[in-house]
Amino acid sequence: MKKLGILMALSASAFASSQVAAQPADRFFAEISKLCGKSFNGKLVAGDDSDASFATAKMQAHVRTCTDREIQISFDVGEDRSRTWIITRTNSGLRLKHRHMLKDGTEDPVSQYGGDTAQPGTALRQAFPVDAFSKAMFTKEGRTVSNTNIWAFEIAPGQTLTYELARPNRLFRVAFDVANPITGGVE
Repeated sequence: MKKLGILMALSASAFASSQVAAQPADRFFAEISKLCGKSFNGKLVAGDDSDASFATAKMQAHVRTCTDREIQISFDVGEDRSRTWIITRTNSGLRLKHRHMLKDGTEDPVSQYGGDTAQPGTALRQAFPVDAFSKAMFTKEGRTVSNTNIWAFEIAPGQTLTYELARPNRLFRVAFDVANPITGGVE
C-alpha cells in the first residue's frame, strides 16, 4: 500500500510539472487568439540585403482561422498571398508550420516546415527550433542553410505581433501593428 501511495504521488507530481510547463504556451496561445478575425499592417524591423523586397513591400497579417487547437495567420507580402503560419497546440507546447502555396493553388514543394517549442517560453514569446521533417525537406530541396532555423513569435499586447526567423548570421523580423487593426478586418 505504501508503494502505491508513493507511485500516485510521483504520478501527480509529474502531471503537475507538465501542466506548469504548458502554462506559458497556453497563455501565449490565448494572447494570439485575441487577434482572431483582425488584420494588421507590418514592417521589416530586422533583415539583411536578401530582404530588400520586404523593406519596401506592403506586408499584412490576417488572423483568419482560430479554434481552441489552431490559429492560422495569412502573411501577405505585396501581391504575394502564398504564405500562412499555422500555430497548433501539442501535448507539450506549441507547433509552428509554414504553409506555402503556388499560384496554381497547389502546395509548394517547400512547405509545412517549422518546429515544436522545445522550451516553455513565456506568455509573450515562443520559439520553434527546426524539426526533423523540415531538415529533411530543406536538405532535399538544397536549402541546408535553413537546417539551423529557429522561428519565434512575440506579442506585446495592444502594441505589436512580431514574427522572427533566426540562425547563425541571419535575423529576419517583421512587426505588425496590432494597436491599429486594418479597417474592414480579415479579407
